[in-house]
Amino acid sequence: MEVALVLFVIAVIFVVRAIKVVPQQNAWVVERLGKYHATLTPGLSFLVPFVDKVAYKHSLKEIPLDVPSQVCITRDNTQLQVDGILYFQVTDPTRASYGSSNYIVAVTQLAQTSLRSVIGKLELDKTFEERDIINAQVVQAIDEAALNWGVKVLRYEIKDLTPPKEILHAMQAQITAEREKRALIAASEGRRQEQINIATGEREAFIARSEGAKQAEINKAQGEAAAIIAVADATADAIRKVAEAIRQPGGEQAVQLKVAERAVDAFGRLAADSTTTLVIPANMSEVSGLIASAMRMVAGTRVAAADALHSSDPGRLGR
Repeated sequence: MEVALVLFVIAVIFVVRAIKVVPQQNAWVVERLGKYHATLTPGLSFLVPFVDKVAYKHSLKEIPLDVPSQVCITRDNTQLQVDGILYFQVTDPTRASYGSSNYIVAVTQLAQTSLRSVIGKLELDKTFEERDIINAQVVQAIDEAALNWGVKVLRYEIKDLTPPKEILHAMQAQITAEREKRALIAASEGRRQEQINIATGEREAFIARSEGAKQAEINKAQGEAAAIIAVADATADAIRKVAEAIRQPGGEQAVQLKVAERAVDAFGRLAADSTTTLVIPANMSEVSGLIASAMRMVAGTRVAAADALHSSDPGRLGR
């Protein structure tokens, strides 16, 4: 009974040491008699008990690694407290087992030294503006060395950049001064634009008023010219009609009668005015002489009208 129990225990030990089940996204490195033998992939595998041994177990998942915070010095001799996180993945379990005694520590230390090197090439202001460039350069530097460790560095991210308090206060003062400067510039630009708008409006208003005055003068001059032309045309038409009437039979006698009537009417108005002193000629023949003089003037006017008609319409006078 005791022998059977011993044999059962030995059998269980043999089964446990011979049968291995590897989980998904894992790789186990097997050594046979202290020498690398094989890499077990996910699934069921069989080993030789007491001869084969699972020496290393690696996870093939992406692993986040918190890089300890450290002090870096920039190109302009400013200290920065930098904290970051590194993402890597085991791609070669064999190299990860034998390429480095501890690839996690190696990657961490290399990340810190690479970060100090990259930060040292930049000035303080650039470190805040070029985080993506810093991350890319750190990944490139680590990835080249990590190939021998069977590790692939996927990315590096800076979590925090903390300058000293004095530098932080100076940066805050600089930002405040810059914002005040922009505010003053914006206010001055607003006042400048306001003055420009006012001057432009006054200039356009003055131009509009001068154009209106100019057009009013032009319209007035055109109206006066049209009135003069209309009066001249009416006068010329009246002269033509008088000349035509004088040339008609009995026209001259009608003119004489009209002149006599006007003379008598004028004498009558003078006599009716009590404030006017009327001197009557002793010889009434002088009145007839006055009428004769008026007729001679009418005759002269007729000749002048005829000449005017002749010069304006020679064919009509010829008819």
